[in-house]
Amino acid sequence: MGKLKRLAGDTVIYGLSSIIGRFLNYLLVPLYTYKIAAESGGYGVVTNIYAYVALILVILTFGMETTFFRFANKEGVNPMKAFSTSLISVGAVSLIFVALCSVLLPFIADAVGYADHPEYIEMMAIVVAIDAFQAILFSFLRYQKRPIKFAALKLLFIFMNIGMNLFIFLLAPKIYQSCPSLMGWYDPSYQVGYIFVVNLISTSLVTLGFLPELKNLRHGFDRQMMKQMLKYTWPLLLLGIAGIINQVADKICYRFIVPGQEGDTQLGIYGACVKIAMIMAMITQAFRYAYEPFVFGENREEAKKSKDTQAKVMKYFVIFTLLAFVAVMAYIDILRYIISSDYWEGLAAVPIVMLAEIFMGIYFNLSFWYKLSDKTWWGAIISGTGCIVLLAMNFLLVPKIGYMACAWAGFAGYGVCMVMSYILGQKYNPVPYKLMPILGYFALAVGIFLASKYMKEFLYPESTVISIIVNTLLLLVYIAVVAYNERTLVKGVVSGIKRKILKR
Repeated sequence: MGKLKRLAGDTVIYGLSSIIGRFLNYLLVPLYTYKIAAESGGYGVVTNIYAYVALILVILTFGMETTFFRFANKEGVNPMKAFSTSLISVGAVSLIFVALCSVLLPFIADAVGYADHPEYIEMMAIVVAIDAFQAILFSFLRYQKRPIKFAALKLLFIFMNIGMNLFIFLLAPKIYQSCPSLMGWYDPSYQVGYIFVVNLISTSLVTLGFLPELKNLRHGFDRQMMKQMLKYTWPLLLLGIAGIINQVADKICYRFIVPGQEGDTQLGIYGACVKIAMIMAMITQAFRYAYEPFVFGENREEAKKSKDTQAKVMKYFVIFTLLAFVAVMAYIDILRYIISSDYWEGLAAVPIVMLAEIFMGIYFNLSFWYKLSDKTWWGAIISGTGCIVLLAMNFLLVPKIGYMACAWAGFAGYGVCMVMSYILGQKYNPVPYKLMPILGYFALAVGIFLASKYMKEFLYPESTVISIIVNTLLLLVYIAVVAYNERTLVKGVVSGIKRKILKR
């Protein structure tokens, strides 16, 4: 239980930086959707380019975050040498990427449909290269168990990004109208471009916060260690590519399947509504930040006893993420105001995307059987299969049902990955997961969602107030069932809180 408390504590800190950061970043969603008209397709361009960024980031880091953790915790390996070798390798690959993009910029911009704005591609190429370099630095902070600095730097980026965006979209137009001589650099029609400019500035400045960590580059580059790292990491690269394609393929492919203004408009609507579902991504990301070093840091004796812990963690993860699902869907009538009403038609995709994110989180929980046994090629096979399912559904169904196909494709792709990893994991490295309680909580959460949806549709379609009251009661039903079934855990938490209060 002590280890679970430590994991929970780290998750809270990582989670606060992630959740608070993402929440603050949500301020940009209404800003963009209220300032960039849906029919303009501008938000679709933002969604599309950031999808490319996510894919390229995985390629440039090529699994070295996980590989660093694996080698830093190996017996006989100097952790500082593992860090410097990882950082130098990712930094070199990132520099080569930026150089190639600069040379081939006109061809790349034309190929992805941005021949009129090649600077979009150039700016984001630099951003993703810096992000890849920072990824290893952030991993080093996680390895050193320094969640405070990790959170501080993440939030610093968010605050700078939000501050400059607010200036660009709210203050700059007014200053431009009243004193145009002061705003010679400002172009009111360049809204999308300024989003990328702000990102580039914010990302670059955060790098300065890593100056103390960069001193560890003095440990140099170990070629022999790099060869061993590459053997471990290349399946992770394939796994990462397949995994990120599962997340962004729909946003990349959409402009090719539905070209022109119509594709940008629909993609913008889908991309804006999916932001509401991203609370699940925050939870899974925060969990991953804490859980990965926790698992890789186990010594051999502890590892023998860790399977029960993994099973408990899985159940609690499912309970908490389903609580988030029920809560978001209960208050969707309020949360929808995060985006402009021009984009509301895409809200039907939110519950599907949230469930897909839960499947992805479960798949991450299940992935340690092949990571700890150095059989990472299994991860590539599993994620590759899910990727094929996702791509096939997108190309077959998008022409028929539009962006809803993207949501269902993600649901199916992650579902396949989750089931495959569970079956194979139980064969090669079984963990005593409690399937019946997990499936029961899924049935309860989905049942509550469907009851809420159909009661509103048939009983009070026009009353938001009644809907919120009923949904709150349904949310309390979920909490009550969990509290009753997990009463031992609840008693332990309550007792711990009482002890802390009495000590004070």
